[in-house]
Amino acid sequence: MKYISTRGHADRKRFCDILLEGLAPDGGLYLPVEYPQISDAKLTELRNVLANQGYAALAFEILSLYIDDIPADDLRALCAKTYTKEVFGTDAIVPVRTLEGNLLIEALSNGPTLAFKDMAMQLLGNLFEYELTRRGEELNILGATSGDTGSAAEYAMRGKQGVRVFMTSPHGRMSPFQQAQMFSLQDANIHNIAIEGVFDDCQDIVKAVSNDHAFKAKYKIGTVNSINWARLLAQVVYYFAGYLQATTRNEEKVSFTVPSGNFGNICAGHVARQMGLPIAQLVVATNENDVLDEFFRTGVYQVRGAVNTYETSSPSMDISKASNFERFIFDLVGRDGAATRVLFEAGVAEQGGFKLSPLMVEEAASKYGFVSGKSTHADRLATIKDCYERLGQMIDTHTADGVKVAREHLRAEPMLVLETALPIKFAATIEEALGRQPERPAKFDGIEDLPKRVVVMPSDVEQVKAYIQQHCD
Repeated sequence: MKYISTRGHADRKRFCDILLEGLAPDGGLYLPVEYPQISDAKLTELRNVLANQGYAALAFEILSLYIDDIPADDLRALCAKTYTKEVFGTDAIVPVRTLEGNLLIEALSNGPTLAFKDMAMQLLGNLFEYELTRRGEELNILGATSGDTGSAAEYAMRGKQGVRVFMTSPHGRMSPFQQAQMFSLQDANIHNIAIEGVFDDCQDIVKAVSNDHAFKAKYKIGTVNSINWARLLAQVVYYFAGYLQATTRNEEKVSFTVPSGNFGNICAGHVARQMGLPIAQLVVATNENDVLDEFFRTGVYQVRGAVNTYETSSPSMDISKASNFERFIFDLVGRDGAATRVLFEAGVAEQGGFKLSPLMVEEAASKYGFVSGKSTHADRLATIKDCYERLGQMIDTHTADGVKVAREHLRAEPMLVLETALPIKFAATIEEALGRQPERPAKFDGIEDLPKRVVVMPSDVEQVKAYIQQHCD
């Protein structure tokens, strides 16, 4: 399997090369030359694998379609090491439960940091350690987080041989629990950098450093953000797992609603659908930062600056520049690298956005299954209250955005909402909605009171680079 850049660079690379690289040399994102196709017979085989061998075996089957430069036995062992009941709390790993009627919730948040990012990050940590050991190399991971990626990455990489993590986050914009999860870690290979700005500023810093090829090569810079194909690939697995749990026959279709900010989570659903998984609709649920909803309704993709990026009660979605969106646009324009480059360089980078034709907007829905909706703080509170008081289920703020929008798109087929975090991560809003605190796992008692290890910086690429140099030289 070879991988190409969304912006048309001539290189064709293997999986383990792009695992450690992040962005392509031309600033594009990597995608496979083609998506492997799942036949009806293969889907039946996967149904039996999940039922009889479990999630780790399913992960191996999906990942092995994309990874041919890690020996099969090693890849199988990495999946088995990653997806365990001890780490994720249940044998099912991603159990599906009914909310009401044909509205279901797929639980992705039972990992070490109580957020869906653990699903991919735990695997990524093991893949990094495996490949770096095999090569005798080290890697300095530079990441950006709006709340959950950072803690998931740090918990996955802490103590890993040959890996340092430099994680940027928007200063003061994460929930107290999210901040405590990251900043309380005292491991020597973990570095937290709070940027005076919004998440998009953090993301821009990561991309700018990645595009400084000399610096990137000298300091062995890699990434764990969903611009890293390996992370997105790991997320494809739980779409298969959700589908197989919600159906009994391959003729059945399901839809997925995904709380969306950076477009990585739902982009994995797009990949699964392109592989042939019977997905009817992919529903993009945004919060007040509704750039993606605006695009799928109008064809206008207009990035917003820090001043116009709202601070909301679903903070992990407070994003106005969706990194992974480029992967979908590449497919939407017929995998034309030159056209994608124009849209994201002349369009997004220089003019702040672009507009596609009504025909392409229609194709996003008719050919690729995308629809969208928006949820506000008032919607969030009402949905949390309804789910708890009427249905007996407590959900977090982001999942509430998903449920609100999913209800607007319900059809005959099952609708799975991806649960992206547990309520304790956003306790203040849960208390506002319900008048009570969510349950807190015992291991996180008093986490907000632990000593913090974090440095605050302005939104300045050169200062971040200097910090990395200081801790690597």
